Parts: sequence; C-alpha cells; structure tokens
Amino acid sequence: MEFWQILCLVTYCFIIAFLGIYGFHRYQLLRLFYRHHSTPTPEPDRFEALPAVTVQLPLYNEYHVVDRLLNAVAQMDYPRDRFEVQVLDDSQDETRDRARQTVGRLAAEGLDIDYIGRTDRHGFKAGALAAGLERSRGEFVLVLDADFVPPPDILQQAIHHFTDDSIGMVQMRWGHLNRFYSLLTRIQSIFLDGHFVVEHTARNRSGRFFNFNGTGGIWRKQAIYDAGGWQHDTLTEDLDLSYRAQLAGWQFRYLPEIEIPGEIPIEINAFKSQQHRWTKGAVQTAKKVLPKIWRSSLPAKIKIEATFHLTANLCYIMMLLMGLLTLPVLSIRSQLGWERIFIIDLPLFSFATMAISGFYITSQRVLYPDWKRQIKYLPILMAVGMSLCINNTRAVIEGLVGHESGFLRTPKYGVTGSQAQHLPRKYSSRWTLLSLGELGMALYFAVALYYAWTTSLYLGLPFLLLFHAGFLYTGLLSSGQSWLHQFKTRQPSPSIAA
Repeated sequence: MEFWQILCLVTYCFIIAFLGIYGFHRYQLLRLFYRHHSTPTPEPDRFEALPAVTVQLPLYNEYHVVDRLLNAVAQMDYPRDRFEVQVLDDSQDETRDRARQTVGRLAAEGLDIDYIGRTDRHGFKAGALAAGLERSRGEFVLVLDADFVPPPDILQQAIHHFTDDSIGMVQMRWGHLNRFYSLLTRIQSIFLDGHFVVEHTARNRSGRFFNFNGTGGIWRKQAIYDAGGWQHDTLTEDLDLSYRAQLAGWQFRYLPEIEIPGEIPIEINAFKSQQHRWTKGAVQTAKKVLPKIWRSSLPAKIKIEATFHLTANLCYIMMLLMGLLTLPVLSIRSQLGWERIFIIDLPLFSFATMAISGFYITSQRVLYPDWKRQIKYLPILMAVGMSLCINNTRAVIEGLVGHESGFLRTPKYGVTGSQAQHLPRKYSSRWTLLSLGELGMALYFAVALYYAWTTSLYLGLPFLLLFHAGFLYTGLLSSGQSWLHQFKTRQPSPSIAA
C-alpha cells in the first residue's frame, strides 16, 4: 500500500471509531431512558395563592403568526390580576402594526398586556428577553416563541412545580402543529421527538443537566438573575443560560406530559438555517461553559454527559470527512479485498446507525399508537441527517474559530394540518452556495455507487445510497424552493393586506 492509502485508511478507521463512541453514548441515553421513563413526574404541592406570572413573547417579523399567538395567550386560564403579557417586538416590517392593533384590542378587553418595541435589536432574542425582564412584575416567566400555540391550561398544570423552592425552570414537551404537512415536516418531527422524549427524559430523570429549549418553558426569575441573566454571546442563549443556572445550583424539571404544539419549518432552507444556528450555538456554549463544568465539584456523570451533549455536533465534521474519503476507501477495498476492512468498520458503523434507529423508534413508540408506520421514514431520516453534514460542519467551524454572525430567524407562515395553504408569504429563507455543495456531493456518491457496483462491493451499496439520496434530496429541495419563491415574487399578486 502507498502512503496516501495508509493515511486514508487510518483516518477512515479513526472517524468510524469516533462516530462509534457517540453512537455508544446514544445507547447510554436509551438505557437511562428505559431505566427512568416509567418513574412518574414528582407530584408537586399546590400554591395556596397562585403567584404572579409574566408571559414573554419575543417577536421578529412574525406577520403570519402574531395574531394566532396573541389570541391563544389571551385564552390562557390564569387569574387576571396575577397574569401579565409582554409582547417583545423587534420587528422591522408590518408585524409591528399588526401586533400593536391586537395588543390594543386585548388590552381593551381587560388583559394586562404591554407592547415593548425595540429598534436596535441589540442582543437579538436574548436582548429582548432581558429588556422585558427588567420591566416584568411576575415572579415566574413563561417564554413562548411566535410559532407556538399554548393550551389554555398550561400554567395551571405547570406552575405548582415551583412550590419546590429548588426548581428554577420547568420545560414542557413540544408538539407539532403541521407534522403531516410534508415529508420534510415528518422528518423534523421525528428528530424533535427523539430529543424531547428520549434525551430530556434520560438526562433529567437520571440527575444529569438538561436544557431549556427557548420556548415552552417557565423560569423562576431569581434563577435567571442568579445565573447572570440573559446573555447574547452565543446563538443559543437558552442552552447557555440553562447550564449557567444549573451550575449556580438550581434544579430543572421536565414535564413530558404537557405538550405545547408549535409550527415546524416547511422550507428546507429554513430548516437548515435553524440547524446552523442550533449547531453553532451549541459549540459556542461548549467553549463557554465546559471549562467551568469540569472545574466544578459536580459528579463525574454530569460532567461526562454535559461534554457529550455539547460536543455532539463534532460528528458532522467526521461525517463530511467520511463522505469525502468514500472513493479512496472503495479503491483500497477493491485492492485488499472487502473482507479485511469489512470486519473493521461494520461493527462500529452498525453500532452508530443502530443506536440512531433505536433512539428515534423509541420516541415514536412512546408518543404515537401508530408508531410502526413511522419506521419507514427512518432511512429517509438518516439520509437527511447525513446530508446536513455540510451545513452543520460550517456551523461547527464558525463556532470553534469564533466567527461572529447574526441571529437568523426561522420564517413561519401559520401553517397547520396536512393541507398546503396557498397564501401570500412575506418571508422566505435564503439560498446559499452550500446547496451546490450538496448537489456536488450527490454526484460524487453517484460515482461511488457506480464504482462499488462495477467492483462487486455490493455490501457498501445501501450505505452509499443513503448518502446519495440525502444529498440529492436536500440539494434539489434547497435550490427548487428558492427558485420557486423568487419566481412567485416576480409575478403580480395581491397584497398581503388584501
């Protein structure tokens, strides 16, 4: 073997081993989930007199969903003399007028609601939440993003958990308003269900740290202040504050039995933008809080789990490198014989992929009676997850090197159910050159598929096909949705107001 072949083979084996370690971690989360998921949520005492609660609604260009959000919040069941709503509006479009109009109507109906509009957008969402917190009168704060529709009884169900003075935050499970809208939304819902059902339950019930998800959670105001307040030096201010608050000694509680439905992005570019923000923010948070965690006197199980949690996105770099090494490794296989490498990478690769499958099947089995019907989406889910490696590798590198970027919102259109709603849309996520990279990788794996077939490396075909299908789906959908939006915006159409 030549030197470059040895180098490729060693690198490839290292990547498989690295992914195998994180696959083993997913098995550990599954083990913790099955050990603790049957443990009921601690039954809280009851407040004799309900405390004051402030509902914070951070907005930025949410024209299509602002009315839905405000009307749902106005229907919440809580004593009006202890219920305050803050509309934290950083919008730069007609959302301001629509929000002010709805706020005025609800205020006239007797709701204690305050419109707080900023023009500088300093600190993005974290800055808006901090500005509202200074003016809030509630002892507790419920944060809701614009794409969520809270059930009327959410506060009545959750607030009593704060009778335990050690509880700093309670997080509720996300539901999905438009889960059946498209193949893309189905895939996203499975991704999210795995996080909320398996990860949150495993971490919280086993005494590890887990995180507030930016919406659908209630904070004790004192816990926010003790942690140092909302800070905007990461793109995931929720994850950052969560770790700082738990480092300060506050306990968190997860309430999976309470569901808050939200809208899933219906555009692939919006989904990728959201993934980029979450990935980069997690890397930024890891750099910020992991040194403090390891210097603390916390138990080893918390330190180890926090490390895996905050560094898991490094796997995207490894997946991209593994993809790029595909053709060289196939060439080596054809020279050495597939059996020699097969016995090296099959156990580790299977370990990682089977862990992912078990992870998401478990979440579907817990939530849905028809969970077996969701199994057919797992290959597509893994293909899409693999195709995100270009988008998310960029996010990881930006987070590692400290590249500054703004907070890109995820467009929402007020879409619910499974039927396409042909309404004028003011927003669209932007197209990037990464889509060309995804199409290029799809072509690369088409070549790899042909090479594997012609050299009789048949056992690698399913793996190669997953990569090819994922990159082709993501690349074509990214380019197609962007082109379609640009085409529609060029056509004469009725105004949004009409």
